Amino acid sequence: MPKPIFLIGYMGSGKTTLGKKLANRLELPFIDTDEEIVKQIGMSITEYFGQHGEDAFRALEREQLRKFADSAAVISTGGGAPCFFDNMEWIKTNGYAVYLQMSAKALFDRLSQSKLHKRPILIGKSPEELRVFIEEKLTEREPYYTQAHLTIDQLNTSLETLADLINQHNK
Repeated sequence: MPKPIFLIGYMGSGKTTLGKKLANRLELPFIDTDEEIVKQIGMSITEYFGQHGEDAFRALEREQLRKFADSAAVISTGGGAPCFFDNMEWIKTNGYAVYLQMSAKALFDRLSQSKLHKRPILIGKSPEELRVFIEEKLTEREPYYTQAHLTIDQLNTSLETLADLINQHNK
Protein backbone atom coordinates (compact mmCIF):
# COMPACT_ATOMS: atom_id res chain seq x y z
CA MET A 1 0.00 0.00 0.00
CA PRO A 2 1.40 3.43 -0.86
CA LYS A 3 2.26 5.74 2.01
CA PRO A 4 0.28 8.93 2.60
CA ILE A 5 1.52 11.91 0.58
CA PHE A 6 2.11 14.89 2.85
CA LEU A 7 2.16 18.29 1.15
CA ILE A 8 4.29 20.73 3.09
CA GLY A 9 5.21 24.35 2.51
CA TYR A 10 4.55 27.87 3.66
CA MET A 11 1.00 29.18 4.01
CA GLY A 12 -0.30 30.25 0.64
CA SER A 13 1.89 27.80 -1.28
CA GLY A 14 -1.14 25.92 -2.58
CA LYS A 15 -1.16 22.84 -0.35
CA THR A 16 -4.96 22.72 -0.22
CA THR A 17 -5.74 23.86 -3.76
CA LEU A 18 -3.09 21.72 -5.44
CA GLY A 19 -3.70 18.92 -2.95
CA LYS A 20 -7.33 18.53 -4.02
CA LYS A 21 -6.33 18.42 -7.70
CA LEU A 22 -3.50 15.99 -7.01
CA ALA A 23 -5.73 13.68 -4.96
CA ASN A 24 -8.25 13.66 -7.80
CA ARG A 25 -5.50 12.92 -10.35
CA LEU A 26 -4.06 10.09 -8.22
CA GLU A 27 -7.55 8.81 -7.32
CA LEU A 28 -6.88 9.19 -3.61
CA PRO A 29 -8.83 10.89 -0.83
CA PHE A 30 -7.79 14.43 0.15
CA ILE A 31 -7.32 15.40 3.79
CA ASP A 32 -6.62 18.93 5.04
CA THR A 33 -5.24 18.72 8.59
CA ASP A 34 -6.39 22.28 9.37
CA GLU A 35 -9.97 21.39 8.36
CA GLU A 36 -9.79 18.24 10.49
CA ILE A 37 -8.64 20.30 13.47
CA VAL A 38 -11.52 22.76 12.98
CA LYS A 39 -13.99 19.84 12.98
CA GLN A 40 -12.40 18.43 16.14
CA ILE A 41 -12.33 21.69 18.14
CA GLY A 42 -15.60 23.17 16.90
CA MET A 43 -14.17 26.63 16.27
CA SER A 44 -11.91 28.38 13.80
CA ILE A 45 -8.15 28.11 14.16
CA THR A 46 -8.06 31.88 14.68
CA GLU A 47 -10.43 31.54 17.65
CA TYR A 48 -8.46 28.60 19.03
CA PHE A 49 -5.17 30.53 18.73
CA GLY A 50 -6.77 33.45 20.58
CA GLN A 51 -8.13 31.31 23.41
CA HIS A 52 -5.42 28.69 23.83
CA GLY A 53 -2.27 30.00 22.11
CA GLU A 54 0.11 28.59 19.53
CA ASP A 55 1.60 25.85 21.73
CA ALA A 56 -1.80 24.22 22.27
CA PHE A 57 -2.53 24.48 18.54
CA ARG A 58 0.81 22.86 17.61
CA ALA A 59 0.08 19.95 19.97
CA LEU A 60 -3.31 19.44 18.28
CA GLU A 61 -1.64 19.64 14.88
CA ARG A 62 0.88 16.95 15.85
CA GLU A 63 -1.92 14.69 17.09
CA GLN A 64 -3.85 15.25 13.85
CA LEU A 65 -0.87 14.30 11.65
CA ARG A 66 -0.47 10.99 13.44
CA LYS A 67 -4.08 10.02 12.77
CA PHE A 68 -3.25 9.55 9.10
CA ALA A 69 -0.22 7.24 9.33
CA ASP A 70 -2.07 4.42 7.58
CA SER A 71 -4.04 6.54 5.11
CA ALA A 72 -3.40 6.21 1.40
CA ALA A 73 -4.32 9.86 0.82
CA VAL A 74 -3.00 13.27 -0.17
CA ILE A 75 -2.67 15.24 3.06
CA SER A 76 -2.28 19.02 3.25
CA THR A 77 -0.44 20.03 6.41
CA GLY A 78 -0.43 23.39 8.14
CA GLY A 79 2.51 25.59 7.12
CA GLY A 80 4.23 25.26 10.47
CA ALA A 81 3.47 21.58 11.08
CA PRO A 82 6.84 20.22 9.87
CA CYS A 83 8.72 22.69 12.09
CA PHE A 84 7.51 21.60 15.51
CA PHE A 85 8.26 18.60 17.71
CA ASP A 86 9.58 15.71 15.60
CA ASN A 87 6.87 16.23 12.97
CA MET A 88 9.13 16.39 9.91
CA GLU A 89 10.99 13.26 10.89
CA TRP A 90 7.65 11.53 11.55
CA ILE A 91 6.22 12.66 8.18
CA LYS A 92 9.28 11.35 6.33
CA THR A 93 9.19 8.01 8.14
CA ASN A 94 5.45 7.46 7.79
CA GLY A 95 4.70 9.08 4.46
CA TYR A 96 6.04 10.71 1.35
CA ALA A 97 6.80 14.42 1.86
CA VAL A 98 6.45 16.90 -1.01
CA TYR A 99 7.63 20.47 -0.47
CA LEU A 100 5.71 23.02 -2.55
CA GLN A 101 8.47 25.60 -2.82
CA MET A 102 7.74 29.25 -3.60
CA SER A 103 9.82 32.40 -3.25
CA ALA A 104 9.09 34.89 -0.47
CA LYS A 105 8.02 37.42 -3.12
CA ALA A 106 5.55 34.99 -4.74
CA LEU A 107 4.15 34.11 -1.30
CA PHE A 108 3.83 37.79 -0.40
CA ASP A 109 2.00 38.51 -3.67
CA ARG A 110 -0.37 35.61 -3.05
CA LEU A 111 -0.94 36.20 0.67
CA SER A 112 -1.45 39.94 0.35
CA GLN A 113 -4.39 39.12 -1.95
CA SER A 114 -5.86 36.40 0.30
CA LYS A 115 -8.35 36.58 3.13
CA LEU A 116 -5.96 37.37 5.95
CA HIS A 117 -8.62 36.82 8.62
CA LYS A 118 -8.33 33.08 7.87
CA ARG A 119 -4.62 33.22 8.70
CA PRO A 120 -4.36 34.24 12.36
CA ILE A 121 -0.62 34.79 12.31
CA LEU A 122 -0.93 37.52 9.63
CA ILE A 123 -3.76 39.60 11.10
CA GLY A 124 -2.96 43.28 11.60
CA LYS A 125 0.27 43.39 9.61
CA SER A 126 0.98 46.24 7.17
CA PRO A 127 2.23 45.24 3.69
CA GLU A 128 5.84 45.92 4.74
CA GLU A 129 5.43 43.97 8.00
CA LEU A 130 3.84 41.12 6.04
CA ARG A 131 6.74 41.05 3.54
CA VAL A 132 9.36 40.99 6.32
CA PHE A 133 7.40 38.40 8.31
CA ILE A 134 7.15 36.04 5.31
CA GLU A 135 10.86 36.41 4.52
CA GLU A 136 11.87 35.72 8.13
CA LYS A 137 9.50 32.79 8.66
CA LEU A 138 10.36 31.19 5.32
CA THR A 139 14.08 31.42 6.15
CA GLU A 140 13.36 29.86 9.56
CA ARG A 141 11.24 27.03 8.11
CA GLU A 142 13.22 26.17 4.95
CA PRO A 143 15.62 23.80 6.80
CA TYR A 144 12.58 21.69 7.74
CA TYR A 145 10.80 21.96 4.40
CA THR A 146 13.88 21.01 2.38
CA GLN A 147 14.09 17.67 4.17
CA ALA A 148 11.12 16.51 2.07
CA HIS A 149 11.52 13.53 -0.22
CA LEU A 150 10.61 15.74 -3.18
CA THR A 151 10.87 19.51 -3.62
CA ILE A 152 9.00 21.10 -6.52
CA ASP A 153 8.89 24.61 -7.88
CA GLN A 154 5.19 25.19 -7.13
CA LEU A 155 4.67 27.80 -9.84
CA ASN A 156 6.46 25.93 -12.61
CA THR A 157 5.56 22.27 -12.10
CA SER A 158 2.47 20.89 -13.78
CA LEU A 159 0.00 18.68 -11.98
CA GLU A 160 0.81 15.85 -14.40
CA THR A 161 4.56 16.15 -13.75
CA LEU A 162 3.99 16.17 -10.00
CA ALA A 163 1.69 13.13 -10.17
CA ASP A 164 4.25 11.27 -12.29
CA LEU A 165 7.09 12.09 -9.88
CA ILE A 166 5.04 10.89 -6.92
CA ASN A 167 4.01 7.69 -8.71
CA GLN A 168 7.66 6.94 -9.51
CA HIS A 169 8.84 7.38 -5.93
CA ASN A 170 5.93 6.55 -3.60
CA LYS A 171 5.41 2.84 -4.09
